[in-house]
Amino acid sequence: MSAITRLGLLLAANVIALWVAEKLVSGLKIDHIWPTLIIAGAVLGLLDFFVKPIIKLLALPFVILTLGLLLIVINAAILGLMAWLVPGVSLSGFLAALECAIIVSIVSWVVTTLFGVRD
Repeated sequence: MSAITRLGLLLAANVIALWVAEKLVSGLKIDHIWPTLIIAGAVLGLLDFFVKPIIKLLALPFVILTLGLLLIVINAAILGLMAWLVPGVSLSGFLAALECAIIVSIVSWVVTTLFGVRD
């Protein structure tokens, strides 16, 4: 699979995951749904690629102590940062961010598994 195809599939997985989360979590609001979803999916992908590994490395002792449960909080923080950066996306609070993090993780995993995309 080419890098461009893989990148496109990862973007599609983020967009689908955010769309599902927006439908299921009342605390997540996305204005002008499709254009904003595409931008939010791209920003989420960039944050996952550049920022998340640094945070995971710095928090590694706490991730180990919590048996990995802190990773959900890190994902929620990344989603909160994405909502802060993308106009038209809002999260009502930390609980909404946690719910979104769980849904986005599950949906992204399902989509990338179905299309054979690996991180």
